Amino acid sequence: MHYSTLTVTEAEGVGTITLNRPTLMNALNTQMRAEILHAVRDLQSRARVLVLTGEGRAFCSGQDLGDGASVDDLDLGRILREEYEPMLRAIYECPLPVISAVNGAAAGAGANLALAADVVIATQSAIFLQAFSRIGLIPDAGGTYWLPRKVGFARAMGQALFAEKVTADDAAAMGMIWASVPDDQFAAEWQRRAAQLANGPTLAYGAVKRALRQSLDNSLEDQLSLEAELQGECGHSRDFREGVMAFLEKRPARFEGR
Repeated sequence: MHYSTLTVTEAEGVGTITLNRPTLMNALNTQMRAEILHAVRDLQSRARVLVLTGEGRAFCSGQDLGDGASVDDLDLGRILREEYEPMLRAIYECPLPVISAVNGAAAGAGANLALAADVVIATQSAIFLQAFSRIGLIPDAGGTYWLPRKVGFARAMGQALFAEKVTADDAAAMGMIWASVPDDQFAAEWQRRAAQLANGPTLAYGAVKRALRQSLDNSLEDQLSLEAELQGECGHSRDFREGVMAFLEKRPARFEGR
């Protein structure tokens, strides 16, 4: 597929989706949402880790308010149900590890697009902004789901009500993201982490995602049962056998993702 709003590459198991509307700070329009959905679905059948990042000085500035209908005719509910939800679910439910490499400002729906990933690595100069209340809206694109789970109810409420910028360092300190990295080390760090995951036990990573997410709603009994189920599946994988042999032979494991 030819992408008009993205740059999509795959090399050595790393599928990279770069939002590519830099003159508009990578604002999300209908075309970009459809292309992200397609790219995620396509890459997950070929890659072993996915990376979302942005071109230029921003990761994503959120909804493109100049896209389509006037404010009076804008049906935000429809857009969320028909365009955002499929895109976000594809990212969240992807069986591969997903990294958001936040190269600059992540605001509004752009902040929550970043938080949909499994791991968020941000350049130190990046900021996160739940800008919605500034224009009379609530956090959407999963914001009311990701934020309280990542930072707790009080911090999530503060971000939603006050709509103040959160620096990458503060986001890391409150557990909203995995790491804030000095700007001159940012590209090398996210590439290193992506390569690490691309060479890891892909089946186990998918099971990790499922187990941790279901733990938020499960009872202890249900979670222990799920662990046994998933560990049983992993225990029959080629990667488990390879991991054990590598440990016994005192060498690095050569995982195949199976």
